[in-house]
This record gives sequence, structure tokens and C-alpha cells, in this order.
Amino acid sequence: MAAPLNVYAGPGALALLKKHGFYPLLFNYFLGASGGPKWFVLAGLDRVLFPEWFHHRGGQIQIIGTSAGAFRAACMVQQDPYSAINRLAEQYANTVYSAKPTANEITEKARALLSYVMGREGPMDVITNERFKIHIIAARCHGAMASRGRITQMRGLLASAALNAMGRKNLNVLYTRHVFSAPGSRLTIHDPYGLNTESSELGYVNVNDALLASGSIPLVLEGVEKIIAAPQGVYRDGGIIDYHFDLSFGPDQGLVLYPHFTAKPIPGWFDKRFKGRVPHASSYRNVVMLVPSDEFVASLPYGKIPDRKDFEKLPADTRIRYWQKVLQETDRLGEYFMKITQSGQIMDLIKPLPFALKAD
Repeated sequence: MAAPLNVYAGPGALALLKKHGFYPLLFNYFLGASGGPKWFVLAGLDRVLFPEWFHHRGGQIQIIGTSAGAFRAACMVQQDPYSAINRLAEQYANTVYSAKPTANEITEKARALLSYVMGREGPMDVITNERFKIHIIAARCHGAMASRGRITQMRGLLASAALNAMGRKNLNVLYTRHVFSAPGSRLTIHDPYGLNTESSELGYVNVNDALLASGSIPLVLEGVEKIIAAPQGVYRDGGIIDYHFDLSFGPDQGLVLYPHFTAKPIPGWFDKRFKGRVPHASSYRNVVMLVPSDEFVASLPYGKIPDRKDFEKLPADTRIRYWQKVLQETDRLGEYFMKITQSGQIMDLIKPLPFALKAD
């Protein structure tokens, strides 16, 4: 039987793992990508990584996320990450919209989701956890992308696509990467494209707004404004710039653990149609990716992982059953990961990254 999980490592990570073995202390960074309900296929890993595998590790881990990846990160830094991850999965899977939902309806449902997941103590956990430090990435918008109007936003998205086609750095015209970071954390970001980056500190009163901003897909959700302790502006989905990431991190040395639903990361939201727009070698040199195998995905209902199109294509009750089944099946990934790390077998299973990288 094929393994349910593939483990890939960049050359720097592979060399370090061969020298020291596969231990939590080697990992100083953790990535969670955009992708909406695609993250469900990673739920089984999320249920073991911070509740168990990282639980006894000393020192800080910087947890960096956009959109659904940021929602997951907000679970991982809570005092009971296992329960928080299950709340996110349960509430997300059972969300139901009207036949033709407006951006306002979807936004309010997203606020309710975050309120349920974070509860009263979640925001305080975010800012007081001394070991696991969250960094929520959103896009602060300029020009047409800062508009509330749908037609103007559509024009802004067309302009964004055209600018991006000429080069990712051109996204600076309409967006600034904004990183909301937990107090007392250490994170520097190196972007090979030199996109503008700014940051602000998370506090109890702005955690939920920062999370909502990171997942606010243009046209689908309303942009988030007037975030306390952040620059004035309209904030939208962090995946616009950092969809699957083309970044490296500092200042500390160490590896990046990146559970991801696909073996071929796409740098930004507008890069999906550019097969040649691949991440830089420097961004993935020290990355270890945990990716569900093709065989595991094929074993799921409909032979695929969930995605946002399921809201449109499937009746609500059918979709919910399907998503709940996926959430149950992904426990196999977590169980397999714990088995191969505890036995040391993982060292025989690590493969080189399965995608081309852009020279630095």
C-alpha cells in the first residue's frame, strides 16, 4: 500500500536532517498557505504537530500564515491547539450560505467563524504565548483595490493581473504586504522580488480583524478597515501576494516545516496561469514539505481535496458529509507522521523537492 504522506526537503534541509535526524528542535519556522477548504486535507497533521510533536520543544517557533493558513496558525498558538483546530474544522465545514450570498453575508459568516474558533481566550493566547509566535500576512490595498465598489475592484484585479504578468514586483503599485506579528517575536522576511513589506504588532483588540483581513478574498468578502494599531487602509487576502510563498525567513537559522496540500507551490494568487512562475531556490533551500500523496487524495470522496467550488457544485448536506469524511480520513496522515518520526523511518522516506526552482 502506498504511503499516505510524502516528505520533501530542500538541499539545505536535507543536509541538516542527514546530520542530526528529524527532530522538532531543528525547525524554527512553520508555514500555512492560503487555499480555503483545501486545508481540510491537512487537518490530521495539524491535530498532531503542535498538540504532540512540537509540544515539548523549547524555544520559539515562528508560525506564518495567510488566509486559511493564518486561521490554522491562530489555532496552533492557543493553549489547547487540538480543540481549536477541531473548532475551526467543524465550524468551517458546517458553514452554509444563501443561494446567492453577498459579500456582506460571507464576511459576517467569516466573522462568526473566527469568533467561535478564538472564543474569549484565543486572542489572549495569541499575544501571550511565549513559545509559538504567530505572524498573520494580509495585503494592504492601494488605488482601485482599496475601493468598496465591485466594478472598481474588478478593474483593480484586471490591473493586478496585468502588472503581475510583467513581473511580480509590479504588485507594489496596488498592494503592500502587511505582517501582523505577536509581541516578543522575531521574524525577518526576505522576498527575492523586493515587494514592499510593513508590519504591526498584534494586540487583544486587533487579532480577529487581522485574521479576517488575511482571508478577505476580493469581491467575495469585504475588505477590512480601521484595524487598531495598523496603518489606515483596506486590508485583503494575504494570498494575493503570498499564495503559497516565495520567501525565506530570519533572523534565526533553522528549518521551515511546511505542510501543504500540493507538491507544487505557486508564489502568488495571480501566478496560477504562469507555469514558469516558480519559487526561488533560496526560498525553499531550508524547507521541509509534508504533502498528501496522490494515492491518498485519490482515496477521498470524489477523488480530490475540498475546494471553494464545492459550495457552488454540491448541495449543502452533500458537501458537509464530504468535508466531514475528508476531515476524518486525514487522521491517517497525522498517525503516519507520528509513526515514521518516532521510529526514525522518516529519514529513509525524505525526497528532494519535486518541482523546479528559479535560480537566485
